[in-house]
Amino acid sequence: MNVSMTTLESAVEPRFEPINRGYDAVFRPGRLSLGLVVPLESYAHGSVPTMTDHVARVQLAEELGFSAVWLRDVPFNVPSFGDAGQTYDPFVYLGYLAAQTHRIALGVASIVLPLRHPAHVAKAAASVDELSGGRLIMGVASGDRPDEYPAMNLPFSDRGERFRESFEYIQRMAGPTPTFDNTYGNVGGGLDMLPKPASGRLPLFITGGSQQDPVWIAENGDGWMVYPRETAVQEKVIADWRTRTEAAGRQPKPAMQPLYINLLKDPHARPQAIHLGLRLGAHHLRTYLRRLEAIGVNHVALNLRFNQADTESTLGRLAEEVLPDFGG
Repeated sequence: MNVSMTTLESAVEPRFEPINRGYDAVFRPGRLSLGLVVPLESYAHGSVPTMTDHVARVQLAEELGFSAVWLRDVPFNVPSFGDAGQTYDPFVYLGYLAAQTHRIALGVASIVLPLRHPAHVAKAAASVDELSGGRLIMGVASGDRPDEYPAMNLPFSDRGERFRESFEYIQRMAGPTPTFDNTYGNVGGGLDMLPKPASGRLPLFITGGSQQDPVWIAENGDGWMVYPRETAVQEKVIADWRTRTEAAGRQPKPAMQPLYINLLKDPHARPQAIHLGLRLGAHHLRTYLRRLEAIGVNHVALNLRFNQADTESTLGRLAEEVLPDFGG
């Protein structure tokens, strides 16, 4: 029986525990893939993007081979925060993008759980996952903008506890005939929620600390979204988390981070620090991403908010000069 080397390699290629189509395509052990943060435009001098050609640019990202696009949950335009995100509600926009794309994973980084009832989150997320053919990757967070909480008449101080209760509620609702009782509700007696996620489970990524014990994060998340740090520090943070995950008897899980970039025309332009990222040429961006891959980062979501060049040409240059090294 003749079996090609390619077939043999794919048969033994390591994988994280499969969850859904989007998660499985984006995350590979020992590999780094590239996504993009929506909106795909520069808006460095104000908090509100124009959303110019927003769907066409997401479709272009899919065509060029980026593995995921990432939305954010920004219910209010908070002056001290200074970024309104994509302005559209994340679940409404995810549903719209699901109908306008075919392959690219649809991520959200991250839904602020204490600001929403988990029944609404669970139903909206499962709906997006089902309608997109299993392409949703859902980041969840406890929230870091205190101004939003009084606007909803909610306390900021106990958001960590409510995060855990909401997380449990969403997980339980994905399964058959859920039965549980927590702060958000008493579910039983055959009560169920439809639709279910496409594969029967949602990939839930915990963002940062989310007011939780590090052991809880290692035990419960399907992955971890970390903030950009100096590389040596990031390496230790990820290694410690993976040690805790192994100690909890869990399978290996992926780690991801965002990165703001200002991609310069000169491919050899040396890196200079900007807010949560770098101003640099494509050659040094490839080098930096390889370092992140080597320390255990499995996905980087590039943010073009501070990019100074034309968006379409930047996407094209990234696809030609950087993406081939990080195809997932």
